[in-house]
Amino acid sequence: MSMHSPAQTALHEIVIVGGGAGGLELATRLGDRLGRRGKARVTLVDAARSHLWKPLLFEVAAGSLDSYADRLEYLAQSHWHHFRFHLGRMDGLDRTRREIQLAPMHDQRDVEIMPRRTLRYDTLVIAIGSIANDFGVPGVREHCAMLDTPEQARDFHRRHINACLRANMQPEAVQPELLTVGIVGAGATGVELAAELHDTTRELSAYGLEDIDPDKNLRLVIVEAAERVLPGLPQSLSASVIERLNTLGIAVHTGERVVEVRHDGLRTASGKFIAASMMVWSAGIKGPDFLAGLDGLESNRSNQLLVRPTLQTTLDDDIFAFGDCAACPLPDGKGNVPPRAQAAHQQASMLVRSLQRRLRGKPLPVYRYRDYGSLVALGLFSPVGSLMGALIGGSVMIEGVLARLVYWSLHKMHQVALNGYYKTSLATLANVINRPNRVKIKLH
Repeated sequence: MSMHSPAQTALHEIVIVGGGAGGLELATRLGDRLGRRGKARVTLVDAARSHLWKPLLFEVAAGSLDSYADRLEYLAQSHWHHFRFHLGRMDGLDRTRREIQLAPMHDQRDVEIMPRRTLRYDTLVIAIGSIANDFGVPGVREHCAMLDTPEQARDFHRRHINACLRANMQPEAVQPELLTVGIVGAGATGVELAAELHDTTRELSAYGLEDIDPDKNLRLVIVEAAERVLPGLPQSLSASVIERLNTLGIAVHTGERVVEVRHDGLRTASGKFIAASMMVWSAGIKGPDFLAGLDGLESNRSNQLLVRPTLQTTLDDDIFAFGDCAACPLPDGKGNVPPRAQAAHQQASMLVRSLQRRLRGKPLPVYRYRDYGSLVALGLFSPVGSLMGALIGGSVMIEGVLARLVYWSLHKMHQVALNGYYKTSLATLANVINRPNRVKIKLH
């Protein structure tokens, strides 16, 4: 375990790897509190040039959200909030020298734009999120789309739109269920994507694709290994969601574990074959592969770094990890903190205090997960969810206008953490004013 003391350097170097919901919030707030006052140098590292709130990726994939309009540029954010930004992908760590390695970056023509580099740290925070876990199932990488990044979501959307255009232009009548989207995994991403595709595909007829009848030509199928949809959420929420999916005509196969993916469909352990022209894999998550055994740090089978309640890694006090890439134990010892946006937000808020206390040599607080409930968007159907907490004395199911308002407010809370109330209010007002001029589905 490292015995390095933050007080030994004139200007403490805080390096945050990962500009997702938690990492960017942490860099922004530390930049305002420490970087602006010259108390520490705060650096954010990310392999992308801009940030998009990950829970919105299903809307990008369905075409109902313009990811370019909703993104936030890291360089601009770093200028406004007094931290540095380095474009790069971490691929190595030297704990003895307290350095991270960044892989070379190349453009689409394979021209090197950023060489291999190292960055020194006094405190390192790893918040690189998660990627899809294919569990070693044959054919997943070759035939399934993933929704880990905006680029992947945009690529799936283009494929879906192109398939609709091809079907609309063929000389013969479009065959029933010609366009079948198979979604593996009935977690929040899979369920929300299916409902959103149900709505956006129906918008296509208003854009001149009269030959596409979504009720006849489009089929949406969800395949889930567990016995119910949303297996990690309350049973009452699952029951409400499955009822609405049935109303939308979305086929759901639960208790079916996919063991092979082919170019034309999915084969399950029970021997069932589910034909599909396009497939999306959202069956589970894991940490990026390079985290496994990263310079001796402890990790689990899902490549998540093991951390203590202070969010420090188990073997190094100078390295913190949080969000989806960290395995933080729950207080009762029954499992780990679930990989949800609300957990990353809570942990980022605590780390703002923790790192300030660390600079002053004071004890660090411990993280206790607070479950405020879950919400699932179902396209034009109102979101459904459950709220939990002391104010309501347990768990309460919500839907309709209230659920939509709460779901909308989650994104606004993230924007406020990054931009403040004033900028967020102005941007929200501008979106409301421009709404009549925006298309409901992107065609490119």
